[in-house]
Amino acid sequence: MKDCKCRFLSAAVLLTALFVSVGFLPTHVYSQANFYEGKTVTLIATTAPGGSGDLRIKAMVPFLRKHIPGNPTVVLEYMDGGGGRKGANHVYHSVRPDGLTIGAASGAIVGLGIMREQGVSYDVDKFIYLGTPEHENHSVIYTRRELGLDNLEKLKAKPGIRIGGQTVGHTSYVAGRLFAYFLDMKEPKFIVGYTAPEVDVALVNGELDARANAAVSVLRRNPEWLDKKIMNFHAIMEIPKGLPHPRLSHLPEIESFAKSEREKKLLAVSRAFRGVGSPYILPPGTPKDRVEILEEAMRRTFKDPEFPKYFRKLVDDDPSPLSAAELSRVIREMPRDAEIQELLKKLSGAGSLPPR
Repeated sequence: MKDCKCRFLSAAVLLTALFVSVGFLPTHVYSQANFYEGKTVTLIATTAPGGSGDLRIKAMVPFLRKHIPGNPTVVLEYMDGGGGRKGANHVYHSVRPDGLTIGAASGAIVGLGIMREQGVSYDVDKFIYLGTPEHENHSVIYTRRELGLDNLEKLKAKPGIRIGGQTVGHTSYVAGRLFAYFLDMKEPKFIVGYTAPEVDVALVNGELDARANAAVSVLRRNPEWLDKKIMNFHAIMEIPKGLPHPRLSHLPEIESFAKSEREKKLLAVSRAFRGVGSPYILPPGTPKDRVEILEEAMRRTFKDPEFPKYFRKLVDDDPSPLSAAELSRVIREMPRDAEIQELLKKLSGAGSLPPR
C-alpha cells in the first residue's frame, strides 16, 4: 500500500507539473505568436509612388501579410524626401517601437547616415535590420538620342549637359554625379525636384539631357529606349562588382575610368552603400520577441516559392535577398575611411564636382 501511495503521489506531482507547464508556456507562446492578429502593420516607404523602389515594396506586401503570424493587414505610407532621410528620421525618432511600424527604406539612408550628411538625425548603427529583398543594383547613365552623343568622346566634349534627378542625396542623383565625375563630363548641370517618372517625361520632352538610373528601372519602364536606341547608353556601375548585367554587359564599367587607387576606393565605398539594397528597418528598442517574429516572416518570404515569381512580375527583375544577419553584417563591416567619405560627400552634395 505504501508503494502504491508513493506512486500515486509521484504521478500527481508529475501531472501537476505538466498542467503548470501547459497552463503557462502555451499562453506565453500564444500571446507572442498572435500579437499581430487583428492588427495593422504600416510600412513607411521612404520613396515616392510609381518608381521601382515602390514596386519592390509592393512585391513584399502580400508575403509579409502571409508570413507574419496572425496575418495582419499591411498598409503603405509614403514619406519621400531627402533621399530617404525624412522617412528614416521618422522611423528612428517618432515611430513607437512596438513592431507595428516598419521602415521600407531606400539604400541611400545607410550611406547618408555613415557620412553624417546634413539632415540626418538617425544613427545608422542603431536601427534593427530585418533584411532586404534585393542587393544587386546596377546603375547606368544615358542621354537623349537627339543630342547625337553616340560615343564617349562626344559625351566628354559636350558642355553643360543637364542631368536630372529627384533630390540631392538620392541614389540616382549620386549615381549621376559619379558618372559625370569619372567620365570627365564638361561642366554638367544637375537639376533636381522631380519624381522618378517625371525625370523620364522631362528627358523625352527635352527639358533634360541625361539621367542616371537603376538598370532594372529603365528596362522595365522604357525597354524601347535600349531596344530602339531612343537613348544613348554610355556606362554602367556594376553592383556588386564583377556581376555583368545580362543586357548591358557591352557598356564600359565605371571603374575602368578610375585614375588612382583613391578613386577605386571611392567606388568601393559607393558600391558598398548601394549594395544594401532596400533595407527593412525597425526603430531601436523594439522588443526582441517581435523582432524575431518579423525576422522569421522575412526569411519565410524570401524562401516562399511564389515570391520570386511575384517580384519578377512587378519589378521585372529577380530578387537577390539578404537576411537580417547578412544585411547587418554588411553594414557593420562597411568601409568608413574618413578621407574617402569626405570626397564622396562632395560628390553627393549640391556643389560643383571636385577636381580629379
